[in-house]
Amino acid sequence: MSRIYEALQKAESERKLERREPDLEMPDEPVSAAMTTAVAEPEDPVFATPRFTDAPIVTEPYAEPPARRVTGDSLDLSRIPTRPWALSLPQLPALLERGPAVEQFRSLRSRIFELRDISPLKTILVSSGVPQEGKSFVATNLALSLARHKNSKVLLIDGDMRRYTLHQILGCESHPGLADYLAGKASALEVMQRPEPLEVGAAAAAVPILPNLTFIAGGNGGDKAADLSGSPRFGELIRLASPHFDWIIVDSSPVLPVSDAVNLARWCDGVLLVARGGVTKFPVAQRAQSELKASNILGFVLNAVQETPEIGGYYGYDGYDATAQ
Repeated sequence: MSRIYEALQKAESERKLERREPDLEMPDEPVSAAMTTAVAEPEDPVFATPRFTDAPIVTEPYAEPPARRVTGDSLDLSRIPTRPWALSLPQLPALLERGPAVEQFRSLRSRIFELRDISPLKTILVSSGVPQEGKSFVATNLALSLARHKNSKVLLIDGDMRRYTLHQILGCESHPGLADYLAGKASALEVMQRPEPLEVGAAAAAVPILPNLTFIAGGNGGDKAADLSGSPRFGELIRLASPHFDWIIVDSSPVLPVSDAVNLARWCDGVLLVARGGVTKFPVAQRAQSELKASNILGFVLNAVQETPEIGGYYGYDGYDATAQ
């Protein structure tokens, strides 16, 4: 009887063990729905194994491709072509040895040198609020005044590709010019020009000055002037020429009618704004300054001042006519 009882107990124990085996694979507590949704599947972007594990790891900073770099060594100034110039001397008072106009440009030159002592300054854009304020007159004579100082090498660029007039003041050809370079139709050397040696005569005083002056005419930008002025090729031109010149003067379109000057000013170290005495309204000058607020505005040049400063008598100058101050 005892053996039968022990056999029954053993069988009962084995059945209990068989019932408990599946329970070992289950957790002690039921798994909630929140816990099941938190389990990441293989395609989960957070928990999945990162893709492209064989891609190389970049440890060096990005370097600009060599093809886009422009160095000063690629410009040979000895290859700049020379062309005949017929200077309009009445519009170039900076070529005079003495007089009220030349003294005013010398004063402007001195102010610019003072500014360069404070911060780097080589490329200067000259603009105005509206047309007919004398910006081209100021840009040309400023370039000549700088060229007269210690034989400085000066590059004068006519950046007004809509109404380019600097070639008329210098009496030279207007093509090819800046517009052709920006459009990729000409190289930097092809658009640069220097004057042929001047004969002894009325323009003899200009002989020691003009060999230091290199000129780029405006070309004919026409309706594409806005797009051309925003081209990065202008910045490449400045970087290309900068090592070879002491100063780069850029005459540009007026600020308020078109955006060309704002585009060109991005590549220049400073901006000179020109206002015409007795003509330019104060709100116009304010708006012009506001349009160029992202640039380094060096100051205003007051052009065509008719009043005679009292200090002028000390130097023996009787009057100021069409002068910059």
